[in-house]
Amino acid sequence: MNFKLIVLGGAMVAGLQVGTATTASAQDCQVSIGAVLSITGSMAAIGSAIGDAGQLAVDQFNEAGGVNGCQIRYVLRDDQGSPNVGVDAAKTLVEIEQVPVVLGAIQSGVSLPVLTSVTVPAKVTQISCCSSAPSFTELAASGGTDGYWFRTLPTDRPQAVVMANIAREKGYKKIAVIYVNSDYGVSLSRQFKAATEALGGTVASMTAYNQEQASYRAEVNSALQGEPDALFLIAFPADGATAAREWISFGGTQNMLLSNALRADEFVDAVGAQYLTNAVGIDNAQVEGPSVDAFNTAWTAKFGSAPNGPGLHTMYDAATVALLAMENGGEANGTVVRDNIRLVTGGDGEVINPGVEGFKRAKELIAEGKSVRYVGATGPITFDANGDVTGPYLIWGVKDDALTTLDSWDNARVSAAIAEIDG
Repeated sequence: MNFKLIVLGGAMVAGLQVGTATTASAQDCQVSIGAVLSITGSMAAIGSAIGDAGQLAVDQFNEAGGVNGCQIRYVLRDDQGSPNVGVDAAKTLVEIEQVPVVLGAIQSGVSLPVLTSVTVPAKVTQISCCSSAPSFTELAASGGTDGYWFRTLPTDRPQAVVMANIAREKGYKKIAVIYVNSDYGVSLSRQFKAATEALGGTVASMTAYNQEQASYRAEVNSALQGEPDALFLIAFPADGATAAREWISFGGTQNMLLSNALRADEFVDAVGAQYLTNAVGIDNAQVEGPSVDAFNTAWTAKFGSAPNGPGLHTMYDAATVALLAMENGGEANGTVVRDNIRLVTGGDGEVINPGVEGFKRAKELIAEGKSVRYVGATGPITFDANGDVTGPYLIWGVKDDALTTLDSWDNARVSAAIAEIDG
């Protein structure tokens, strides 16, 4: 097996042949994996932390001995929230860095062109922590991804159904929706409208906004027409805080429903916790258990705070399943990664939890020809034929000036809610 080597300390290392995982020293070679995330722009507050989650997985795997005897290099590129910039960043990773895996992007509107114009044509596996639009499922089902697409969070529809149920439970009759004008916002808003109407509710208005504007007064005033008794805000933290402040200042109700991307301390601080006591938000949840505890403990030890925020657990799992797939397949190759991801997450192999000791055990078992089953920072992971996963949700709010969990929806509860709508 041959690994492409990179420039180290200004000197070119060349000509090394790696016969087996045991013959290569971790100091002799490196394998690069890439990530395309929004580090600047309207999602900078969450993008940097999501990037850190990927780095944590890489650091732990390196401490456990690397992948196939080689240390892993984590190459992070900023898409600035722009599809064009994201495509250029992905091309650099694939063509120059020769990565077999691209992690990302956050926004569906960036992930999709990266997938169709860069990773699939290059036979590079792409795994997103955060892109939830159903268009990826449709593309995969039609054969358009050739199996090179995976994501570690559920699609938009379950989230929309849960939020519609919460609106019904709270007795909201006329709900205004303000949503970011992206694949994520358009899809989630439409799914929410359909679910709300199926449950007998009314969506009074649907107002799109474009990112990184100084003000959203026009959009807020439009959404306020008809005096809605609740607002569903689908946004990212920086723009979402601006829209929420203006909504409140123009007399909008504080009965707010908030999308998963807004579960961030930065959003709460920017709006003011005192204005969010009636707000209810949603996010992808983690089941309780040792795998989740292992990630939470490692994150807190490294960064000094709890892993609050969207995309942290799912990004860690995205990086980890890619590295385990490389180890299992014996080669840093996009097709090998694609073909081994389900082998290290499904089945009846020995359970592997996050962390250095878990990764060491996985490497031992794989070297012995035995199966492993990674149970991650989000809990058990099973990818379907389209690269999708299912998962539970948590319902959050703001209490005593801080984010707090109010409720949880397990898979059975979510499935029952969807079944009610589907009849």
